[in-house]
Amino acid sequence: MERQLTLMVVHAHPDDECLSTGGILARYSEEGIRTVLVTCTNGEQGDGAGGVKPGDPGHDDAAVAVQRLGELRESVAHLGVEHLELLGYRDSGMEGWEANAHPEAFANVPLEESAGRLAELMERYRPQVVVTYDETGGGGYGHPDHVRAHDITVAAVERTGIPDKLYHTAIPRAAIKRMFELMRANGVDFGDELPSDDFGTPDEKVTTVVDVTAYAERKLKALRAHESQGENIFFLRMPEEAQQQAFSHEAFERVLSKVDAPAHEDDLFAGLRP
Repeated sequence: MERQLTLMVVHAHPDDECLSTGGILARYSEEGIRTVLVTCTNGEQGDGAGGVKPGDPGHDDAAVAVQRLGELRESVAHLGVEHLELLGYRDSGMEGWEANAHPEAFANVPLEESAGRLAELMERYRPQVVVTYDETGGGGYGHPDHVRAHDITVAAVERTGIPDKLYHTAIPRAAIKRMFELMRANGVDFGDELPSDDFGTPDEKVTTVVDVTAYAERKLKALRAHESQGENIFFLRMPEEAQQQAFSHEAFERVLSKVDAPAHEDDLFAGLRP
């Protein structure tokens, strides 16, 4: 029996699905490809009601998790994701936060356990294409949960041998430069939010760029669904022209392919379609 074309995307937190993969989730879902989003944590270390920060009085981890998972479900509805799988691990917080030391934090869960659970999902859905972050958590981001999501995905791919292609999300440095130049031209004051010169993916590592222009509005709606974290989502404060540029294409680095595919692709399923 021929396997149904399936895309599995592995992310760390509720809201991570939007920026680097919202377009491909919407596009491939609309094309009839089965889409599976795996979210590893419940996002407890996000902002609470009224913008209360983690560690501050009144921050309720459990309430934040409920809020963020509800927002995630609204987001995936905008993107047309067919299957949402929650691993349910505790958010580890940003690097250096007190939350890093919690024994139940995702980054502290034994790799054998968390990778095993993801491997079970790969066995169930049998995706040809899997997408997650690179070993730095995505262009040098370094968030412990992003790094762990990378680790368990690589381990699960190796354990099962099921996926034909594995991709890392990419943030091309040239695209970052263009975006900030456009924003500067629109009079945006970056304050201390300018990225360092080594942030992002070296352009020569980018193998795949997918045009998701037709899905930019759905991607934006999905991002807005994460209302509780709006203060932290820089892209929501960008001028419309810059948003359109940032949301029109999604880039990836192909790190595994068992099929013949072009060195530079515009389709994650290149070499896999009938």
